[in-house]
Amino acid sequence: MLHPTPTTVLLREMILKGELAPGERLAEAKLAEQLGVSRMPVRQALPVLAEEGLVVRAGQRGYAVRAHTREESVEALHLRGALEGYAARLLAEKGASVELLKQLRALLAEGDALLADHTMTAEVQIGYASLNARFHDLLVTGAQNALLEGFVTRCNLVPFVAPRTVAFGHKDRRQYADIIAYAHRQHHAIVEAIAARQPDRAEFMCREHIVTQEHSMGAQWL
Repeated sequence: MLHPTPTTVLLREMILKGELAPGERLAEAKLAEQLGVSRMPVRQALPVLAEEGLVVRAGQRGYAVRAHTREESVEALHLRGALEGYAARLLAEKGASVELLKQLRALLAEGDALLADHTMTAEVQIGYASLNARFHDLLVTGAQNALLEGFVTRCNLVPFVAPRTVAFGHKDRRQYADIIAYAHRQHHAIVEAIAARQPDRAEFMCREHIVTQEHSMGAQWL
């Protein structure tokens, strides 16, 4: 798996905000000038965005923004929330293993440390995106339901749906830290509900968590 960089974060948000339109060819030199960086960070970021499903190959060496609609992303996001809610319900009903709860709580502690200063930089955003992906992967795989995992994987192929693809559409970047801190508190609540064998609450918190992700994308997505 390729690793995102601050340039990846900036390009991802440009796609979310429509500053790079669906179908638009991406010229490295132009993007580098817009972002105030050299061409190399842009060249390194584009394959990461392709892996995330946000851009596609265009010609032998180029890329273009993947054509997608707001409705497609929102529908897939809500479906992912329903599926993960079902996974959390299964875990709460059956009882999560000691090892799974240990791994989930380790991620909670990692997130607590990452967000302790309540500041938002590209590095913190990248770190949280990785943590978020690992948390949701544990939630789904922990349910031990291959069909469920397959459906979630298909949802995650839609742009801006995968937990790793954290992006913000708000103009006020000061809101980022608040949104991520709230999302992380929801992680805590999901784990608490699973550990307490509360299936209704575990499922509800997963569905509510998806609403937080949708809101993070900005007013144009609501």
